[in-house]
Amino acid sequence: MAALPLSLRFAWRELRGGVRGVRLFLACLALGVAAIAAVGSVSAALVAGLAADARALLGGDIEVSLVQRQASLEELTWLERQGRLSSTTEMRAMAQNPAGERTLIELKGVDEAYPLMGAVETEPNSSLASLLAAADGGWGAAIEPALQSRLHLTVGDRLKIGEAVYRVSAILRREPDRATGFFDFGPQVLVAAASLPSTELMRPGSLIRHHYRLELPAGIAPPAFKATIEGTFPTAGWRVRSYDEAAPGLRQFIERITQYLSLVGLTALLVGGVGVGNAVKSHLEAKLATIATFKCLGATVGTVFRLYFALIMGMALVGVLIGTALGALAPWAARGLLASVLPVNADLGLHWEPLLLAGACGLLTTLAFTLWPLARAASVMPAGLFRAVVSPPDRLPRWGYLAASAAAAIVLALLILWRSLDRPLALYFIAGAIGAVILFRGAAWGLMTLARRFGHQRRPMLRLALANLHRPGAPTGAIALSLGLGLTVLVAVALIEANLARQIHERLPERAPTFFFIDIQPDQVAAFDRLVAATPGASGLQRTPMVRGRIARIAGITADRAPVKPNASWAVAGDRGFSYAATPPPGAKIAEGTWWPPDYQGPPLISVDDGIAKGFGVGVGDTITLNILGREIEARIANTRSIDWGSLGMNFTFIFAPGTLEGAPQTHIATVHAASETAETELLNAVGDRFPNVSAIRVKDALDAAARILESIAIAIRLTAAVTLLAGALVLAGAVMAGQHARIHDAVVLKVLGARRREVVTAFLLEYGCLGLIAALIASVLGTVVGYLVLTRLMRSDFVFAPNAVASSTLVALAITLALGLAGTWHALGQKAAPMLRND
Repeated sequence: MAALPLSLRFAWRELRGGVRGVRLFLACLALGVAAIAAVGSVSAALVAGLAADARALLGGDIEVSLVQRQASLEELTWLERQGRLSSTTEMRAMAQNPAGERTLIELKGVDEAYPLMGAVETEPNSSLASLLAAADGGWGAAIEPALQSRLHLTVGDRLKIGEAVYRVSAILRREPDRATGFFDFGPQVLVAAASLPSTELMRPGSLIRHHYRLELPAGIAPPAFKATIEGTFPTAGWRVRSYDEAAPGLRQFIERITQYLSLVGLTALLVGGVGVGNAVKSHLEAKLATIATFKCLGATVGTVFRLYFALIMGMALVGVLIGTALGALAPWAARGLLASVLPVNADLGLHWEPLLLAGACGLLTTLAFTLWPLARAASVMPAGLFRAVVSPPDRLPRWGYLAASAAAAIVLALLILWRSLDRPLALYFIAGAIGAVILFRGAAWGLMTLARRFGHQRRPMLRLALANLHRPGAPTGAIALSLGLGLTVLVAVALIEANLARQIHERLPERAPTFFFIDIQPDQVAAFDRLVAATPGASGLQRTPMVRGRIARIAGITADRAPVKPNASWAVAGDRGFSYAATPPPGAKIAEGTWWPPDYQGPPLISVDDGIAKGFGVGVGDTITLNILGREIEARIANTRSIDWGSLGMNFTFIFAPGTLEGAPQTHIATVHAASETAETELLNAVGDRFPNVSAIRVKDALDAAARILESIAIAIRLTAAVTLLAGALVLAGAVMAGQHARIHDAVVLKVLGARRREVVTAFLLEYGCLGLIAALIASVLGTVVGYLVLTRLMRSDFVFAPNAVASSTLVALAITLALGLAGTWHALGQKAAPMLRND
């Protein structure tokens, strides 16, 4: 220990005295770090789980996918020569039990080699080939428990799919590649691929996906082999993926949720940073006499600074370690929730990257919020320090310290940008955080100015409350900032949840159709229309043709190399549905360009969703090239449309002008409203009996599934927002404790002068009530703006102000403020007057 510099020896001596005076410091820092570490650890565990099971999730080393057509003999022969091959065929269909009840299913036909990797778990446990083989007059089918419950089936029952009758041979417990169907609409049914022709569902234009999975020989790298396939068949129109791209939709979903939760966690750390700064300020003010003594004995500014800098950073390291330890345990704590929501096994282990990132954010936040008070205390002259025991210093520190504090904040911002998956969103967050700090600090300054100006009130308790708001060392700014930031997040989350719930449970059911019917064949269109018209209670029929294909080029650049923004990446991730029309869809709003004439004849034109066009970086006059069944079609953008997807009406992201897609294999989709449950049942049965190949998607079922997913997401968001509010409450508690000596002094003097307990309590509650009310009002406005921007800009949804959500959040803030203020006041009132007066 003697070999250490003098400043470090003194720091170690103070550290050995315990952490009682800096418990708030540790709590605020640990809480913010834990929030970021927990979100990052859970995300890393899920992504690592995806990577560990990548081959099983994809079903092989390489997957080649085709829509609406099977691989040609030449393509299939070439694939078989490359390694062990397995093929599956997937489609949506309607399943019917012997009682006539119907429901939508995801039908999957598999060959004898399936699965190449991983294992299918069934009950009873037997080989999949034997379970799906034809026996007892019918092919076997393995069904998920959801279908068993929905259609009241047991093993051995009959199940009609299309024109084929299957025998339920097993309950499907697990598929290795099920994660790729995370957003499926119905329960899964596994059947033998050889049985699919008997269903009569495989018709031209039907939405059927064919997947060919390869297990490559040792020594062949899947990413390089992917390039070989694409180079051998450049115009095949298929989608090729290697195992490192397994379940891209699920991975993107995890990363997006992580992005938003991480920003909320950073807000908690920002609020905690305010508490860290307050704790350091209070600790240093308690040490002013010691610092003055050091400087009188010859200690330089640098020595004092290094002493307390080492002490603070040592405590920060402890807080960071506590926070990262708590965050590292998050995957184990969230294991049950994750298993019920996501079809992937989390990798329950230590993931160092998010933990190191959280620790770095914690240390940078500590530097940004503590260098200022530390430098200010270390820079004051000895005589000023002795006076500061009575009146704390309030002058600015030297510019070098200010620059170091700003540099820590800038490095923290750059770290956030570097690790962000959505740079624009991270920039908005950083700008919003800076704006919020300025706004709440400005509001606190305004409140203090008003309290000073109108402080000469006749009522003594009101005068005391106003004086406490602007007295030297008043925590008004810190309380307004910390409580305001926490409440802003709470209000924003409450408004977003309220609007999403309104969309799903109130607004959408009124406007949305009852059914989406898909795979209507062109020769069935007239009969389908007549059937709907003849069904009592069915109305509002809308129908349009649909062709499946994928985007090959954007403005002449191949889709995989085009600079597509993250919010539009889904449009190039796989095949899409395209339509054609002579006139705009009902309610279409043209954002740019003009619609073509109804009798248009000429080169291919296309209308694109405005948001997708911006995400692609294209506009009117640019070109988009599509690949439809191996044929590439280049179309010029004639206009862009603003689409209200929330209405669930008939619309397409891409609509062609007449004269381009009419000859391509196609089906029709339709939407229909049903006036009652009886009408729903009659329409479903009528369509099912007349057109077994047509699948019906009940909108209510889809909305219920979406609501379940959103509710699970909302739980995580609420927990993270609660951490932010808890951090604000800790800062408020710290401010109350920091001013406890002054409050005890005020309470004792007031009691000696004859003030009653009720009057003293009233004065202090007025002080905290004013603070809480101002913070709540500003946070309500700011939280509303944040909620509006998230819903309208990021989610592209409608926004309706929900006063109940804002009011409940405001009441929570006021309750927390008054409760903590009352707790501190009550302690002050319990002190005896004699010891205090003797000390004075």
